[in-house]
Parts: sequence; C-alpha cells; structure tokens
Amino acid sequence: MPLKNLLTKNKLPFHLLVLFLLWFPANAQQQMTLEQYIERFKDIAMEEMRIHGIPASIKLAQGILESGFGNSDLAVIGNNHFGIKCHGWGGRTFYKDDDEPDECFRAYDDPYQSFRDHSAFLTGRERYSSLFELDILNYKAWARGLRRAGYATNPRYPDLLIGIIERNSLYKYDQLVVQTMATRQPQRPASRPAGTLSRNVSNPSGDISGSGREREFHENNRIRYIYARQGDTPERIAEEMGMWPREIYRYNDLQQGGSLRPGQIVYLQPKRRRGSEQYHYVKSGETMWEISQKYGIRLNSLYNRNRMEEGEEPRTGQRIYLRGRASRQ
Repeated sequence: MPLKNLLTKNKLPFHLLVLFLLWFPANAQQQMTLEQYIERFKDIAMEEMRIHGIPASIKLAQGILESGFGNSDLAVIGNNHFGIKCHGWGGRTFYKDDDEPDECFRAYDDPYQSFRDHSAFLTGRERYSSLFELDILNYKAWARGLRRAGYATNPRYPDLLIGIIERNSLYKYDQLVVQTMATRQPQRPASRPAGTLSRNVSNPSGDISGSGREREFHENNRIRYIYARQGDTPERIAEEMGMWPREIYRYNDLQQGGSLRPGQIVYLQPKRRRGSEQYHYVKSGETMWEISQKYGIRLNSLYNRNRMEEGEEPRTGQRIYLRGRASRQ
C-alpha cells in the first residue's frame, strides 16, 4: 500500500507509523546499483561456472534481469534472484503475482543460496541438458538455448540477456574462469600422449603402483581422466592436480569420503550429459555407476535418460540409453 494511504487511512498504530517513517528513508537509500550487484555476485557466478559449467556471464545477466539487479521484492524479501517458482520446493516460499495471481516462488536464506539453486535447477532438468553441449564461451548460444528450453516466455529474453552481457562486459568473467582452469589443469607429458578409453573400468595397462612415475592422462567423451593408483584418495589426487577434493567427488559421482580402487577411472573434468554411443547392454553384475564411468556420463543423466529411480540398478541384458531417452512403459 502507498505510504500516503497508510497515513491518511490510519492503517497502522501511531508508534508503528513513526518507526516506519524513520526506517523508510534509510531503506530507500539501500537500493543496489548495477555495478554493486556485479561486484557482489561475480565471484559466486565464476565459482558456479567452474563447478557446473554454466557461464558466469549468463548467470549474472539472468540475476540482473530477473531481480532488477537485486532490488525486486522477490530478491529483497525472498532472496530469489532468478524467478524460480516452487515446482515441488520443500523450503520457504514467497507468493506474488506473476503470470497468474499469487504464484509460489522459492525463498532462500541468502542470495548465494539462490545462485547455487539456479545451478541445481539447470543441471537437474533434462530439458536444459542441450545447454551443456554448447561452447561455454558462447554466451549468445546459451541465451538462445535458455529461451528454447522454456526458461522464459518472453521472445526477447535472449536479446535482453545478450544486451546486459555486452553492455557490462560480463563475458570477461567467462574468459577468466577458462583461463584459470587451463592453468590449473595438469599438463600432459610431451613424451606420453593421451590414449583413448578402453571400455573397461580397470586400467588395462595395470599401471596402479605409482612408484614415482608420472601420471598418464586419457580422454573419454571429451573428458580428461587418469587411473587411480594404490593408496590414491580423492584428496590426494586433488592435491596433486591442483584441484579441490569436492571436484573429484562431484566429477566421479562419489559419496563424500568414498574410496578409490586401484585401476579405477578418475575424471578430472565434469562428465557429460550424454555419451558418444547410442546404447549399452548391461553385463552381469554391472551397476549404473560403472556404466556412467565407462561412458563419461553423469549418473543422474543416465538415470533420467532411462526413466529409472536413483539407486535402482539395471537388469542383465537391459538396454541402457546413452543418448536420447527410453520410452515410457
């Protein structure tokens, strides 16, 4: 309700009106500028890019557009910077008129939680999977892909995002992440070129002892990996490769504290959402995790493509889709 209506209609007790008048001018000065928004959230946008493969420029541009660079009521009260609606959300909620009256939106404890949930929202839904096949530096393709996938109904949504990115040079944060990751990636020994994956979870060469030898790097589904050696842990490999342990856990769909077997594939980059082959036929005792490691496919994507519940294991001889999706039974 406008302030003048509160005063003229006496909707609040006098002492509350006094407090409100003292608070209102101070609060009005706290509107965030566009420059402040970018400075505040660029680091988490870059961090989420490094972890999930979503361009920082796209994340920042969406936050700027959806939240009025942090000044919308949904952002101020609900800490929701991306306009994500409830969609089965079990946390706090915020109701406001949008496409329909009184729609339910997710509410967060802080805006950084909103940035992380935005990543989970995109990575956890099959309709956005095509985005992750795009060049991570091609923000224009990402902007158009979001519209095609149904993130927004406004036909000008891609142009709005691209305009925000280019006017504010947000693409420089994408470039910075890529440059930083390139310097942190282990250099392939010149005398030992990378091989290609043999379709076996174990190391076919049997080189598992370490014994002071350099690592040999391999590639599968355009993802770099090594084989674990005797005594390797995610923490030890992360330290050796200049990575964080959580990256090793995440990239390999491992539970925190999980162990590594000698000869096990250990990916050093995120697995992809689809494989280079169409199907895999399950061998006796084979698990979904083993299949995901064989083909360099994220475990949740493998479950989604095959319409299986997480934790469900396949039957011997079952056809597992690596591309496309199984039909409904």
